[in-house]
Amino acid sequence: MSMKQLTYLGPQGTFSEEAAIQYNGDAGHKEYASILEAARAVEREFADEAVLPIENTEIGSVNDTLDYLIHESSLSIVAELVIPIRQSLIVKPQTTLEEIEVIRSKPQALEQCAQFLAHRLPNARLEASLSTAEAVRETMEGNGSIAGVAHARAAELYGAVVLEDAIEDNPNNVTRFVVLGREEQGITGADKTSVCFAFDGDAPGLLHTALGEFAGRDINLVKVESRPTRERLGRYVFLIDLVGHQRDTKVSAALESVRSQASLLKVLGSYPQNS
Repeated sequence: MSMKQLTYLGPQGTFSEEAAIQYNGDAGHKEYASILEAARAVEREFADEAVLPIENTEIGSVNDTLDYLIHESSLSIVAELVIPIRQSLIVKPQTTLEEIEVIRSKPQALEQCAQFLAHRLPNARLEASLSTAEAVRETMEGNGSIAGVAHARAAELYGAVVLEDAIEDNPNNVTRFVVLGREEQGITGADKTSVCFAFDGDAPGLLHTALGEFAGRDINLVKVESRPTRERLGRYVFLIDLVGHQRDTKVSAALESVRSQASLLKVLGSYPQNS
């Protein structure tokens, strides 16, 4: 039997790679430059599954992943996992805190560490990089006055050192990842289902009535949000995560009722809830 192949949003040394390793450390892992490329590799059967970020406690939903699931995906969500976001201040070997003049990382990572950076390095200039791992690569190519904010694994990959660990302002910051595959996940008894739906028209109570199909069957909705349909200003696709499997009797009945009211209903997948 061949080794399972996973794709993820690269490069190496990012939290996306950490999620792929945590999900299946024995698989082959291939990085891609975008969420769309990582997913399409699975669609084209170049890989078995894709591990993609879908939401973060601080920045909210990852719109590229949501839009792919709504508008393009032929894949199903087969699993989810949650990764704590632990940022490190990474430098070239023997660099001291006093020598740092520039700090580089993705804008989101710099924002997540804003209090630490303002307190410990108030005079350092903040600069954006394409990724946290890229910031570490740039740090190693610099003259010793540059530091990167990144996952500690990036220091191992590029021969850098962690000067300060756990520098994120919010210790509760996590990112949720979903795993996309070509096969639907069976019932486990502790499942979650992700669905999106939209309406042709706009009238009072449309969303209320649709959501009432779940409430009336005592189905718990753990997430509700919306994205533009891309067709017309003011029209939205609604996304929900609910407790239960799409094949459960109550869930199936609720989905069929919503389907009869909506112009679009797409089940994005049923999968075991993250414990």
